Amino acid sequence: MPGESSAIAAETRVRGVGASEAEGSLWPVSGEAATIERLLRRWLDEPAGRPLWVRTSGTTGEPKDVALSAAAIRASAVATLARIGGRGQWLLALPAQHVAGLQVLTRSVLAGTSPVVLADHDGLAAATVALTGERRYLAAVPTQLQRWMAAETDLAALRDFHAVLLGGAATPCDLVQRARAAGVAVVTTYGMSETCGGCVYDGVALDGVAIGLGAGGEISLAGPVLFDGYVDEPHLTAEVLWDGWLHTPDLGRLTGDGRLEVLGRADDVVISGGVNVSLPAVENRLTAMPGIEHCAVVGLPDPEWGTWVVAVLVPAATGSAPTLEAVRDFVSGVHPRSWAPRGLVVRDSLPLLESGKTDRQSLLGELDARR
Repeated sequence: MPGESSAIAAETRVRGVGASEAEGSLWPVSGEAATIERLLRRWLDEPAGRPLWVRTSGTTGEPKDVALSAAAIRASAVATLARIGGRGQWLLALPAQHVAGLQVLTRSVLAGTSPVVLADHDGLAAATVALTGERRYLAAVPTQLQRWMAAETDLAALRDFHAVLLGGAATPCDLVQRARAAGVAVVTTYGMSETCGGCVYDGVALDGVAIGLGAGGEISLAGPVLFDGYVDEPHLTAEVLWDGWLHTPDLGRLTGDGRLEVLGRADDVVISGGVNVSLPAVENRLTAMPGIEHCAVVGLPDPEWGTWVVAVLVPAATGSAPTLEAVRDFVSGVHPRSWAPRGLVVRDSLPLLESGKTDRQSLLGELDARR
């Protein structure tokens, strides 16, 4: 219960229960991957282990500490392994202190293996060679996959994995299609720190997880993978967790075959010139535009339009940046012209959080200052 998690959190801080090693901790999860793995092995063996704390990435605001029980962590890991084909060896390509990396460590512990750490090797291809497991798994964010797809040696390495879990940010359909066409076993995931990471794979909930949709398409999730609450934030917990359901800020719909399609966050729909514009939909469209390596689409307050939609692009190394008119025409090929960006910013790279996601707060602050 949320109140219990806050009490446990306070007790842990005062007593130092489950004392961390000098270079790492589970309250919140921090340290090198090998240290976190050692701590995690002991913690998972405790019959009534206290919830560990995972700090959110702060993509859209202030980071929060999410309390996750051993039961929830185990339930997520077990359901994931059952969905993707059983135990195997993992390549850790994500920060171990965030939930996706933490789950790579958990799945490894439950499988009786240790992961190969990408940072310990000279790139993806070299790290893949170091894997010895019969089945091989990888978890990544879209930015990583896009970069690996551009290098033939990395693409060849990707084909060696039995599953490449892709999540942490909106995934362009074009990227997934190209990867699968190239022989990469991509599995798209949807979830968050509050659900112990991905809990919906390729639009289908993991065993034990339930999906609910509100009247406006608001996504709710239930099941054994839910968090206990935000540490020392009972009011925030109560805003999103009640009656056994986590009420997310995301919007979605069910496809004809019953799969969940995530449309983006509710606050990612802005009003520009009196028209509702889905920023993730525009961004997804632009990722398929030739000559663009990476992009982000954001909305800035504007006295005339309400919200000024801006495309921030990183051109491909082999070409020049497209013009604003070309960008508007490309978006208008699929979406209403009123959705097309009215501003264009070209950068050498996008600011990234440690988790690999685009740092939208930093980007918005920079753009607002420039205006």
